[in-house]
Order: sequence, then structure tokens, then C-alpha cells
Amino acid sequence: MSPTERDFSNRFALYRRLLIAGICVAAIGLCILYLKFEPSSGLYPRCMFKMLTGLSCPGCGSQRAIHSIFNGDIKEAFSYNALFIIEIPLLALLIFSRLIGSRHPQLQRTLSSRFFILFILVTIIIWTIVRNIFDI
Repeated sequence: MSPTERDFSNRFALYRRLLIAGICVAAIGLCILYLKFEPSSGLYPRCMFKMLTGLSCPGCGSQRAIHSIFNGDIKEAFSYNALFIIEIPLLALLIFSRLIGSRHPQLQRTLSSRFFILFILVTIIIWTIVRNIFDI
């Protein structure tokens, strides 16, 4: 490896470590924020889609759901946004597959497949329609 390539590789490794550290600090900060402040305090952003249309978007209620999870109330979190709570393990699996994708290529292929992505998209669309029809 030439000195230029080694320098680039070292810089890339440093940027990657800084990015990971920044993400960790941001995650800890968000956890503290969600633990300390109620979503109704006005500190959290409001849903623009709901403000403009009066309808709930797929993510409406997710901030209150996260707050409820951090405070140990899964039942209340589920009442705010059931799909979001169900998809938390899926999000963890997606992150896990990205981190160790080379060790488990089948998992990576499955989660990146057209069928899986369309399945998630259709689920989100159906959830949005159902939650607005039945006012969930």
C-alpha cells in the first residue's frame, strides 16, 4: 500500500470512528430528552402532514410511543402507534444486517429484496389508511 493510500485509509477510519461516536452521543442525548420531557411539552416538533390535512401519517404518535417505551409503558406505546412498536425489532434487524452483512449475506439479500421492501411499503400504506378510517 502506498503512503497516499495508507493516509486515505487512516483518514477514512478516523472519520468513521467520529461518525459512530457522534451517532452514539446523539442517541444518548435523544434518550435523555425522551426520558425527561413529555411530548406534550411543546418541545417536540409537530407533524406537518397532520397540521395540513388533519389526517394521521404513518409516524404520528411515534414520539409519544418512544417516550412511553422509555418509561416502561409498552401498552400505552402500542396505543400511540402500533406499527411503529411492531417495527422496532425490524429496524434493529436492519441495522444489525448492515453492520455484519458480509458475515450473513443471505440475511442482507432478504432484507434488501424487492419483495421485502414492497411488503414493508404496502404495510405502511395499509396502516395509514386503516388508522385514519378507524381513528386509531
